[in-house]
Amino acid sequence: MDCTCHYDSPLGGITLASDGERLVGLWFDGQKYFPETLGEWPREEMLPVFEETTRWLDIYFSGKEPDFTPPLAMRTTPFRQAVWEVMLTIPFGETMTYAEIGREVARPRGLERMSAQAVGGAVGHNAISLIIPCHRVVGTNGSLTGYAGGIEKKVRLLELERADLSNLFVPKRGTAL
Repeated sequence: MDCTCHYDSPLGGITLASDGERLVGLWFDGQKYFPETLGEWPREEMLPVFEETTRWLDIYFSGKEPDFTPPLAMRTTPFRQAVWEVMLTIPFGETMTYAEIGREVARPRGLERMSAQAVGGAVGHNAISLIIPCHRVVGTNGSLTGYAGGIEKKVRLLELERADLSNLFVPKRGTAL
């Protein structure tokens, strides 16, 4: 059975979920797709993985790059897992485009690229936000679209990491806001 705990971040409440040993979810309270990867309603309990994740979050929200990753369990399809694994390689304070992720996922499959919409869906349904840094994914044109936690949080997270935002912008309209 899954367990959860709560973390109060500078950007709002965060719910953590675990299978008892590994982190299976990390969502800003109220974000889209929360908590689609959990089974029956989990019990709240402090576990060692939550203590480790809380330490990771404390370091992260202090503006520093954590030098470890809590143990993760990606409950998703093989395609989404491939996308999430590419996102894990995006360095702190940097960004990667949906197209770049698509090329990385396509390469081992012998393809030139993957559908941007498919990549976008996988990024948007990331169940372990922040640690799998979907907030670092941007449009090819520099658009800061699509963050399940809200576009304002995406901007704040990139600012926290001191990312270069000079060529990035928040779109005025669109479905991914």
